[in-house]
Amino acid sequence: MLVAIVLVGAGLFYALKRSCSPGPLLGKILFTLPFVGVCIYIAVKMGPYGPFLIALMGVALSYLWTPHIVEVICSPLTNMFDGGNVPPEKKPYYSIATSKRKRGQYLEAIAAVREQIAAFPEDFEGVMLLASIQAENLQDVPGAENTLNHFCERQKSPPNQIAAAWTTLADWHLKFGMDVDSARASLQKIVERYPESELALRAEQRIAHLVETEKMLMDQHDRPTIHLPEGVKDAGLLDCTEFLRAKEIDPGKLAAAHVKHLELHPHDSEVREKLATIYAKDFQRLDLATMELAQLINEPRYSAKQIAAWLNLLANFQIELGADVVTVTATLQQIVDRFPDLPTAEVTRRRLARINSELKGRGEAKPQIKLGAYEQNIGLKYGSPGSKS
Repeated sequence: MLVAIVLVGAGLFYALKRSCSPGPLLGKILFTLPFVGVCIYIAVKMGPYGPFLIALMGVALSYLWTPHIVEVICSPLTNMFDGGNVPPEKKPYYSIATSKRKRGQYLEAIAAVREQIAAFPEDFEGVMLLASIQAENLQDVPGAENTLNHFCERQKSPPNQIAAAWTTLADWHLKFGMDVDSARASLQKIVERYPESELALRAEQRIAHLVETEKMLMDQHDRPTIHLPEGVKDAGLLDCTEFLRAKEIDPGKLAAAHVKHLELHPHDSEVREKLATIYAKDFQRLDLATMELAQLINEPRYSAKQIAAWLNLLANFQIELGADVVTVTATLQQIVDRFPDLPTAEVTRRRLARINSELKGRGEAKPQIKLGAYEQNIGLKYGSPGSKS
């Protein structure tokens, strides 16, 4: 009887705690306890007629408690569909602010966003929404910068969100102010905040292309007038039309331009890959191409997919320029050893299985083009392949 009393009491307490309306349930409990006690006392006094009174008590209690008992039994199943009595997660709602923004009520939208941010100061979505209204709708880039800087100064702000905020701010400086210096300063904050990280590497690559981005934006804003020269008359009657062909860019000058760019921005992977391609395709200098690609391959901050692509590119250059099977196999084997779980690893295994036939099917090695005195030292400006620029 003591165990039964304890179990009943625990069940009532659990039901009272989870009930959406604890007041009426507490009233039922306060009624049931004395009611059961009185019924049992009277049943004992009635002697042989006591069981009838107990049966009537059971009917009354079943009418009173059946809904709650059914709820307890069926709640594990119904909770799968309606979530049960679990309170909803508290989170900010920006639907009002978004609606006001669409209607052009920007100040009212900012007020609605600030109301949510006051309750959830660390919510990245709200901070970015507020800054975007300031920058994109009110053309208040300094105000947006203050909003994002205030968020980034918080110690609890995640690094990915901080980097995204400063990168977006750099985009706004370029888009609305064409201010390359401010954009560079925003990206430089990422490099200084998270040095030697993947976030810093991405920011450095963005910085390397800021000049090109500025030129593109300026061209879109103020398109220059293009004067087309008069075409050659009676071109079909000329004996020779070689002079009409567009002049190809001198690969030596292009390589020199890439080198100069890399001296200022050594982490620009796109330009370094182009330089390696020029060494391999135009000058047949596998040693210089290998040195440039090795600096990309040995940089741990690049993704596995990028490194695997550069290893494949290096293997292609080695095959085209007459490297032996041991060298090519060692290059491709790095993909399998370093990234065994990538899909490209399985592709590389199949390629290694037929590498001998691939080497046999290559064309004759192209004659090596002799570089000028300046170009001979182009690739040596960065040190050994394993060193960092």
